[in-house]
Amino acid sequence: MSSIRTDLALEAKEIFEEESKETIPGVTVENDGNENIKITRVKITDESGVKALGKPIGNYITIEVPDLKYKDVDLMEDLSKNIAKELDRLMDLKDDSSILIVGLGNWNITPDALGPKVTEKVLVTRHITEYVPEQIDESVRPVSAISPGVLGITGIETSEIIAGVVNHVKPDLVIVVDALASRRMERVNSTIQISDAGINPGSGVGNNRKELSKDSLGVDVIAIGVPTVIDAATMATDTIDMIIDGLKKEGKKDNALLSMIDSLDQEEKYELISGVFSEQLRDMIVTPKEIDSIIDDISDILADGLNISLHPSIHMDNVARLVN
Repeated sequence: MSSIRTDLALEAKEIFEEESKETIPGVTVENDGNENIKITRVKITDESGVKALGKPIGNYITIEVPDLKYKDVDLMEDLSKNIAKELDRLMDLKDDSSILIVGLGNWNITPDALGPKVTEKVLVTRHITEYVPEQIDESVRPVSAISPGVLGITGIETSEIIAGVVNHVKPDLVIVVDALASRRMERVNSTIQISDAGINPGSGVGNNRKELSKDSLGVDVIAIGVPTVIDAATMATDTIDMIIDGLKKEGKKDNALLSMIDSLDQEEKYELISGVFSEQLRDMIVTPKEIDSIIDDISDILADGLNISLHPSIHMDNVARLVN
């Protein structure tokens, strides 16, 4: 598996295909959506797929929305609806199923605050269904939420906190929301991955903790992630590719250095950049300057999608009224 940092199964697939020029064994791909909201469903079916992509067996749904940065309200609502539909594909809930939503990340660091932001905005109902059930619609499921923080703040492994809550609350499903890392600049803050294969907290910033999955928690786990960062070496590699493409368009194809760099595959370019970077630069991750506004928007979108999917009586036209 490539050393290029990415949490997206779709990008792992792309990297494998670029390097091997072969069909990926144990992996199926389905494309859907439209030019505004592109959906790619990657399914890893066996151990050969696991070895090829470095991801566990399961479904990985990637939703790409290039124009998300333009704050188009209609597009954002359509995206929430699509998120709800894709979640429905992976969930098998009964009317009384209990759901625990976990917002991973450090709320003090904006690119890592997506999970906690989402838990602030989801409709939490477990306490109402338990203590005053007559005050709530029967089609509203019991939902609870927690933002466990990170090891550096709590001194406790995130997985230990979540396991303790799961053992006490006994949900039928755990939905984990976290910030991820991408290997392509255009996918940062414009891509959503939904998976039923669990997640490793902190993977987006290269700080993997114990995985959160059915094997570790004893309950089905769905992970929702958005790449909010890209590492500096990957960004530099993409920049070199853009320079090469620009020079080719200008007809400058005979440059020896250009030809040499162009002959390298993505992994070789990444290793070349990493090799000349200082240790400080090599570990640097980058995020857009407008990240505060972006995280607010994406957390709204994810929360709306979750609320619509988990509660049959909630739709886009009433979700804001019920949550606020």
